[in-house]
Amino acid sequence: MDKVFVEGLEVLTTIGVYEWEKSIKQKLRFDLEMGFNNAPAAKDDDINKALDYATLSAAVTEFAELNQFELIETMAERVAELIFRRFDVQFVKVRLTKLNAVVNAAGVGVEILRTRKV
Repeated sequence: MDKVFVEGLEVLTTIGVYEWEKSIKQKLRFDLEMGFNNAPAAKDDDINKALDYATLSAAVTEFAELNQFELIETMAERVAELIFRRFDVQFVKVRLTKLNAVVNAAGVGVEILRTRKV
């Protein structure tokens, strides 16, 4: 299976369990990987047959900016669901990093892998 990826997509959103986090914006970094058959697009050099990573990135950015969750686990699951709803991919891996959440770490996060249910 071919893969299409978006690496380092950064979004400001409201996320967190603590009350002080619910009143500020924090930066999340999304690293996304999707299973997609690139052969038809490559054969015909046709963007209409490709997974449009610009449209996908915009959809994830808009979703993350407009929705508020306590857990990054929830955000990762909802983003995976969004990608399955809007794009014809066979699997999606979402690596979600909450930057600077721990004082002595560059980031903390989760990584999930979901496959399309038949």
